[in-house]
Amino acid sequence: MYIFNRITVVPQLPKRIDKLAEIANNLWWSWNTEFLKLFKMIDLDLWESIDKNPTKFLKLVNQEKIEKIAEDTEFLKAYDKVVCNYDSYIYSKDTWFSKKHPKNMKDTIAYFSAEYGLDEILPIYSGGLRNFIRRSFKSIK
Repeated sequence: MYIFNRITVVPQLPKRIDKLAEIANNLWWSWNTEFLKLFKMIDLDLWESIDKNPTKFLKLVNQEKIEKIAEDTEFLKAYDKVVCNYDSYIYSKDTWFSKKHPKNMKDTIAYFSAEYGLDEILPIYSGGLRNFIRRSFKSIK
């Protein structure tokens, strides 16, 4: 069989809840359980079947479910709280770095390390520590 082309249809988030995509693409979610609860509210079965991966969820969720949840007052209340917490975290000016290095606030800083896991759905391809952890867990069983 020859595949000429593929078309991927991705659900469109209503404007009212469009920040779900931004947060799903920021590692902030990996330590924020309140954000992850939003996905359970939208479609628990899908959430469980894709191993709790927020970016994958947003690509696979049913458009009708997204539109319906965007009108659910309980969901919107939880969503607004999460967005408020996220914005406070992301746009905070009162940080350790700003206190210790005020002259460097406009510097760009990047730190990359694949030697530790952030969440079970984010595989680590670095090898070293991942293999050590895998061997350690096997010996515990």
